[in-house]
Amino acid sequence: MEKMIVYHGSSQIVEVPEIRVAKYNKDFYFGFYCTVMEKQAKRWATRFGEEGYISLYEYVPNRELNVLKFEKMTEEWLDFIVDCRIGKAHNYDIVEGPMADDTIYNYIQGFIDGKYTRGAFWELAKFKYPTHQISFHTVRALTTLKFLEGMQVHEK
Repeated sequence: MEKMIVYHGSSQIVEVPEIRVAKYNKDFYFGFYCTVMEKQAKRWATRFGEEGYISLYEYVPNRELNVLKFEKMTEEWLDFIVDCRIGKAHNYDIVEGPMADDTIYNYIQGFIDGKYTRGAFWELAKFKYPTHQISFHTVRALTTLKFLEGMQVHEK
């Protein structure tokens, strides 16, 4: 397990990451979300306006933590996201894998609501661009992150 740089995009620089309980459940449930893709972090940072901030961290994996990693969108990934989106908590410190962006989220919601079969979901989802997220769900998990710097970014 090698250390890597991860990015967090938001409306402010986040020197001290924290887990916040939000109004809506996210892909991997409540946590502090980062990505290895700077472009994706920029999209997160500017989603509410024309400017935002990206915070960079060094992530050093800890083998003692309970980590779940999805290499790609699979049946297990879909089932895990559905469970998290409907409010089922999990016991992982860190979860990593593809992100259900707004379009994929709509397909997942359609699947949850019974509008799409599993097969229809996969047909709709297969042409989407690559995404990545790594979410930190416990205080122990947050200790694997070391803040490096923050920067302002603009939508264009």
